[in-house]
Amino acid sequence: MMIRKTMLALALSMGAVLATGAGAADNKNWTPPAQKIYAQLLSDQTMKAHPDLLSVTLHGVPPGMTEAYTMFAGSYPERIGNADDPDDIDVSKKGITIVDPRWHRTKDASPKFVVLMPMRDVHGNNIGLVVYAFKVKVAGNQYERTLYTKALDMRDALARRIPSYEALFAPAK
Repeated sequence: MMIRKTMLALALSMGAVLATGAGAADNKNWTPPAQKIYAQLLSDQTMKAHPDLLSVTLHGVPPGMTEAYTMFAGSYPERIGNADDPDDIDVSKKGITIVDPRWHRTKDASPKFVVLMPMRDVHGNNIGLVVYAFKVKVAGNQYERTLYTKALDMRDALARRIPSYEALFAPAK
């Protein structure tokens, strides 16, 4: 009887942790180096050049790791090192693009338009994932064509600055 009560209490406390989002730090699967890496420099420069962006994030498997898909650079430094979601991994592994207008997301403070697409290097190789989240005035599909095309242009411009995947993890200069 005592074991059952202990197990029930443990299960209830675990449920409370999951429901409140506590333990979010446990979502980390990588710790960035102390110095800024080239990928973070690219993210910072992209945000500065495009005020219509809410965020830009770069994802993949950090060097020396296997199957540890993670966000390794981006405009939300506290999220760097977070494990990727299944849709992020699909983009990285399958080379697909996801256009997500986020019409029905009630937790977002304001409407946004998100494009998840394969990140490429200067040689055209798919080397991970880049996610662009754009600010929009109202939820709806009137932005899809314009913002999808802009995301493609931004991704292609980014690719011209990436000599190799490994270069993304080099110290920023």
